[in-house]
Amino acid sequence: MIITHKDKTPWIDSSAYVAPNATLCGDVVVGAGSRIMFGACVIAEGQTLELGENCIVMENAVIRSTDEHPTIVGAHSLIGPHAHLVGCTLEECVFIATGVSVFHGAYLGYGTEVRVGGVVHLRSRLPAYTTVPIGWIAVGDPAKLFTPDQHEAIWKIQKPLNFPLFVYGVDRAAEGESNMPEITQRRSNALKTHMNDVIMEETE
Repeated sequence: MIITHKDKTPWIDSSAYVAPNATLCGDVVVGAGSRIMFGACVIAEGQTLELGENCIVMENAVIRSTDEHPTIVGAHSLIGPHAHLVGCTLEECVFIATGVSVFHGAYLGYGTEVRVGGVVHLRSRLPAYTTVPIGWIAVGDPAKLFTPDQHEAIWKIQKPLNFPLFVYGVDRAAEGESNMPEITQRRSNALKTHMNDVIMEETE
């Protein structure tokens, strides 16, 4: 499904393939030879979202840009099934395995591999040819790699990056309080722009 959002319609190279039940929405550019497979969602909420030449987006992957954070996927990169990328930059030849999450402001250098279930946290920077092992977490600039059981070490780096402020524009709530009413209201207001979207065509 091809959808115009905020007066921006996806541009798809004539040699690319988009599966019939994949969704492309907004300011999306799909390069030559790329393949977007069944159930994948490629959504530009405001900033551009670009897929370079010969990018492979596997089943049920979600790739998004936001109002503040563009998403760029370099040529010859593969995004595995059920992966989630948002507001990040991947250089060329990056491999994103099944179930990986890459967050806002992250930068993955040439030839990086993030293996099954790995996480690259917001504002984290991975040099060329970095490998994030299965289930591990990369955080920081330059990124350090941690196993999931190292929460305190991860949080020491992650907390100053201030996820709610960087992503939602809302400072972290004080202990014993919640900032979710403000976050959800802001997201509701931003996402209501989809009420004016126009379905352009069914992909063939």
